[in-house]
Amino acid sequence: MHPILTQPLTPQVASLPEALVIYPLQDLALFEATGADTLSFLQGQITNDILSAGPEQARLAGYCTAQGRLLATMVMTALPDAPASGLIGLMRQDILVSVLKRLSMFVLRAKVKFGASTYSVVGASIAAQQVGALTQTLGHTLPMSAWQVAATATGLWICAPTASTQPGVETLRWWWLAGEAHTALCQGLKLPCVLGTSEQWHCQDIAAGLPWIEAATQDLLIPQTLNLDLIEGVSFTKGCYPGQEIVARSHYRGTVKRRMHFGKIKAEQALTLTVGADIFDAQGSEQACGRVINIASSTDPQTEGATKTGDSGTAYVLFETTFDALEHNALHLGASDGAPITLLSLPYSTKPA
Repeated sequence: MHPILTQPLTPQVASLPEALVIYPLQDLALFEATGADTLSFLQGQITNDILSAGPEQARLAGYCTAQGRLLATMVMTALPDAPASGLIGLMRQDILVSVLKRLSMFVLRAKVKFGASTYSVVGASIAAQQVGALTQTLGHTLPMSAWQVAATATGLWICAPTASTQPGVETLRWWWLAGEAHTALCQGLKLPCVLGTSEQWHCQDIAAGLPWIEAATQDLLIPQTLNLDLIEGVSFTKGCYPGQEIVARSHYRGTVKRRMHFGKIKAEQALTLTVGADIFDAQGSEQACGRVINIASSTDPQTEGATKTGDSGTAYVLFETTFDALEHNALHLGASDGAPITLLSLPYSTKPA
């Protein structure tokens, strides 16, 4: 367990926006890759350029089959104890074992070992105007731009992408990784914290357009369908990896016909829907035109502010579909007469060039 979660999280502030919100992330898992050949091996396995990332930068990346379909999305950065020969990564818990098993199959004579991490992770977010007070309490600075990393006395802080917020209400987010060496210091901090939920954190991931491959969506989608090429998750110059030819062909020929988009539905209508559920176009054919990538519900005021909706009892959805179906703006979840999807704007453009 993350050491910050071993102490009571009671707000010591006048209002919620002044507090650091801590989110347990039980459905995410950490892994470590160590050994002299770690960087060169993973450089030839994932979609992004890990060799060009120093210890102060994380990489979003995909791991594909030979057919270019994603088996995982992950966030990776240098392992603080071995930055030249070790990496620490974050992916969904339900795919961790299968992905590490597959990676291990291709190690052969390379000096690389994969295993569970001794670190644990929580999400953390705070209003931007409170960052100065937070760093003063922590005793160190924090990374302020997406994918920046800081190895500190309280652990490893990775700045997560954040959607645009309401005017004057900017929020910053981090994956906060801590190991045994950080336990005593973390437990001694008197942080003005409140406890959030993993659903609230994933609502913010969804609003930021950050997709996570789960077991239900493995081996179905190429990186461009999940917009990884739009959010610094694919390098087209680093060289080969499984599926690279197919990914590159779609990029250079401009043949991407499907993209991931952001929407909302009423929370009660999402109770029976799961990741991988079909999307239907009420103005199109009777065939499904897409599927759910990630879905999460939240009634938390701070989270709703981050998603720019202000609604209570709302489920937020990342889904993939065709541009034609999106243009009709008559999308439904689960069936052609299922829950209607209200389209929302991602913080980046998905329109064809």
